[in-house]
Amino acid sequence: MIGLMTYQDQAETRRRFLRPESSSVARKQVLELAGPSLVEMALVTFVNMADMIMVGRLGPAAIAAVGLTNQPVFFAMAAFIALNVGTTAVIARAIGAGEDDVANDAMRQSLMLVVIMGFLVSVLGFVFAGNVLRFMGAESDVLPLGISYMKIIASGGVFMVVSMSLTAALRGAGDTKSPMKANMVANVSNVIGNYLLIYGKFGFPKLGVPGAALATTIARLIAFILLLRVVISGNSHLHLQGRFRLNRQLLERIIRVGMPSAIEQVVLRGGQLTYVRVVASFGTTVIAAHQIGMNIMSLSFMPGMAFAIAATTLVGQGLGAGMPDVAEDWAKETRRLGTIVSGCMALVFILFGKYIAMLYTNDPEVISRTAVVLRILGLVQPAQSTQFILAGGLRGAGDTKWPLYSTAVGVWVFRVAVGYLLAVVMGMELVGAWMGMAVDQIARSVIITLRFRSGKWKLSEV
Repeated sequence: MIGLMTYQDQAETRRRFLRPESSSVARKQVLELAGPSLVEMALVTFVNMADMIMVGRLGPAAIAAVGLTNQPVFFAMAAFIALNVGTTAVIARAIGAGEDDVANDAMRQSLMLVVIMGFLVSVLGFVFAGNVLRFMGAESDVLPLGISYMKIIASGGVFMVVSMSLTAALRGAGDTKSPMKANMVANVSNVIGNYLLIYGKFGFPKLGVPGAALATTIARLIAFILLLRVVISGNSHLHLQGRFRLNRQLLERIIRVGMPSAIEQVVLRGGQLTYVRVVASFGTTVIAAHQIGMNIMSLSFMPGMAFAIAATTLVGQGLGAGMPDVAEDWAKETRRLGTIVSGCMALVFILFGKYIAMLYTNDPEVISRTAVVLRILGLVQPAQSTQFILAGGLRGAGDTKWPLYSTAVGVWVFRVAVGYLLAVVMGMELVGAWMGMAVDQIARSVIITLRFRSGKWKLSEV
């Protein structure tokens, strides 16, 4: 039975989702959610860039080692990302409906599964590090560095996946500030750790590439501790208390919503692995330029991902409050704001790509190749932002199949197949591979936009 306080919470939620009287009010409400996520994404992105810049000073082989390691790690994260999508959607609906007890139980169910899976993936990553990197096509100068990096990263994998789960739960409840604060502390620690352990400053050992991995692992442990404190303290909508008992019905809801996203992530990461193997066949210099481009590309993801988080939460809570038209308005306003930000970033990549590349390396060939791919990246920013944000809205509604469909078509038909045709068959190498990536983003944007405009996502069940 729902108590009096729950009904009051539900009434408050419904009032909060009343149609705003002006676009400025809507903008303010979107930015209240997207703002902290945008700050968090910006910091994470800049830290990742700083990480790669520091590693880049060790040479092209070091860049290639980190890049080739990250791709299989991202692939292994597919199941966790999917579970987080289901967790966010279920919690957002529960909060929108005033069912805080269901939201808390959903967090517990997700954490139980994530801890078990996290330990398993960590062990496998450590044991089979060499096999994975050989499969990725690592050359002899890259392999030893990659193995040491991957083993250290795998050792702290469970901290990363639990932090991801807690972040997804808090965002579903509308709390984007706590993940922002935790990740700010963790990422500042990462930069400091990189400086100390990569270069051996202030009496610390000079570890090079393994030092970067150790600094990242320590930072993930810090984020884990800080996020765990948030949900244990009871100062959030979510409170980690009570016994951890299996709730099959609720866990099945989370998995059912997240399963298409799991398949989507496998399709996406599998395509990216194949894509990177194609690029790796052109040698260490090309893979170094590609990895710098991908690292900078993560900066371009920043506004799309931040506003996608807001779209997921707002759409999920809007539908949970029984107001689908308002949920649609939130998604449209979120897309508009995200597109403005991504348009500004497009100009930066197109006009200043060469100078950004020079932050990473002194190698003139790597700089030249990177500048070209950044111009390509700049041209597809509006499409990339659109597919991120509207896909986030669809996931918040529980309509997770269409992001899967768009990813399957975009990644495998365009990024991999067209990229291979242009890069290998037509001899365009890195430029051809990145042109395939650009067409992938455009194709996904078209598919997601058409699905959103159909309005069928409003009928999805969670």
